[in-house]
Amino acid sequence: MLLEAAARVIARRGVRGLRVEELAAEAGVSTALIYYHFKNRTGILRATLEFINDRADLYTAERDPAAPPLDARGELEHTLLLEFQDVPEVRENSTAWGELRACAVFETDLQEDVAKSTLVWVQDIAELLGRVHPTAGAGALAMSAERLTALVEGLSSRWLSGSLPLVHARALVVGAVDAELARLAG
Repeated sequence: MLLEAAARVIARRGVRGLRVEELAAEAGVSTALIYYHFKNRTGILRATLEFINDRADLYTAERDPAAPPLDARGELEHTLLLEFQDVPEVRENSTAWGELRACAVFETDLQEDVAKSTLVWVQDIAELLGRVHPTAGAGALAMSAERLTALVEGLSSRWLSGSLPLVHARALVVGAVDAELARLAG
């Protein structure tokens, strides 16, 4: 699939290293086909961002059918921890997301798309926090979700770059969930 190939190339080479010729070779298609579907480089980047968001939605919703159902807190923690799976798809997704986010600093055409994707993720986490603390205000839930998602992004970058062990990253997320839930309860 073309968008899987784009995510792989971006994860490997970065956005600045993305060459349409390399993407075409990775996907096994012609450069003309890529330009036909996406018109330009920004179109490729936007479509890839949407693809990695959709793929993350799928793997963060995964549940073992044999596992007992999770309570609200368990679901929140489980969702955040699924961003720290040592499997190629998650590593690739997280790396490509980081590259696209960093690229948006200089490519203003992508800033709105990255901001929207981030907002959706923050809202999803705020909703899960609200299930744990239904009486918490929307503003407090949003701030907690913002802190948790920013922490996950930062820890993910450190883990992927080899400067933080996976087990420690996961423990830091669990501790942060505890702290945010205590803050909401207080």
